[in-house]
Amino acid sequence: MARVILTHEISGLGEAGDVCDVKDGYARNYLVPRKLATPWTRGAERQIEAMRKARRVRALATTEDAQRAAQRLADLTVRVTMRAGATGRLFGTVTTSDIVEAVAAAGGPKLDKRKIEIGTHIKTLGQYTVSVRLHESVTAKIALDVVAA
Repeated sequence: MARVILTHEISGLGEAGDVCDVKDGYARNYLVPRKLATPWTRGAERQIEAMRKARRVRALATTEDAQRAAQRLADLTVRVTMRAGATGRLFGTVTTSDIVEAVAAAGGPKLDKRKIEIGTHIKTLGQYTVSVRLHESVTAKIALDVVAA
């Protein structure tokens, strides 16, 4: 097991500044090369504390912003236009990037595609609901309407 310090939030693992024990290959081949984590050292304890302090300051300010963004998203119906066959099956699938672009086009708040959680792959036309983690305590639902191009 390798001990790493997360530099970005990773779903299911932790947030920036957290110290996690992960398998050696996951740390060596995925987290460290993508700069999502750094190897843990004794000298990094100060760096961890600085990250935690900055996160606490941001958390207080962003909770209210996240609540407002969640309200805006709840009032919004997002339309995603995709190429589809005669039976309504899509050529491909709706991605989180497509959802981010559609929300921006509909006048919604700017979202991070890594925070969007699609339950199952969207491969047909219709109406769906996806969730967005705006803050650790605030999750919003987006009404998604997938239409043919």
